[in-house]
Amino acid sequence: MQRTALYTAIALAGGVLIWLLLFWSPVAQEEHVIIEPKIAPEPTGGDFSLTSYRGPVSLSDYRGRVVLLYFGYTWCPDICPTNLALMSTALSAMNDVDRDRIQPLFVSVDPERDTPQRLREYVEYFHPSILGLTGSKHMIDDIVERYGGAYRIVNKKDDEPYVVDHTADTYIIDSQGKLVRRMAHGSSVEELLGAIQPLLQENLSR
Repeated sequence: MQRTALYTAIALAGGVLIWLLLFWSPVAQEEHVIIEPKIAPEPTGGDFSLTSYRGPVSLSDYRGRVVLLYFGYTWCPDICPTNLALMSTALSAMNDVDRDRIQPLFVSVDPERDTPQRLREYVEYFHPSILGLTGSKHMIDDIVERYGGAYRIVNKKDDEPYVVDHTADTYIIDSQGKLVRRMAHGSSVEELLGAIQPLLQENLSR
């Protein structure tokens, strides 16, 4: 049963990627670069508050759930769609009970262009449970740094399209709000599920 669900989810993700290739037309066409996580002391992570289409959202709102945190932006030509498709496939492969105990968050590193409504339309295409968040540049910079990520805006000029190079890791936060793992870009669905499941089991035992 689980294997069938996984194959079905993989097929759905393939459909998402085909749709993106045919219809998603990001304005910026420059080469997109993944920035490696900073070489620094262990990231502290921690609580944060940003804005979604629903209004203010804090990480602490999701205590009791496992949180999947990803930094990206809606104009991203390739990296973000690939990672969100992976996340969607993993979520679709889970049973309803486990899926309800996970909250995926997509934090924009391009607050100038990514409004809460645009974020909603973008992330919900991949999976309805993903929530897009934005805020001031100062707020986002603080969160990115605390989680060990990085980003940079490339060749930005007035009224011209631009890309944002950014860390492409998925950050896994346990039900107590602690950053426990970072999944690198290119991780498989099985690897992501393997990282999540022990945290779900640990939560049940509490």
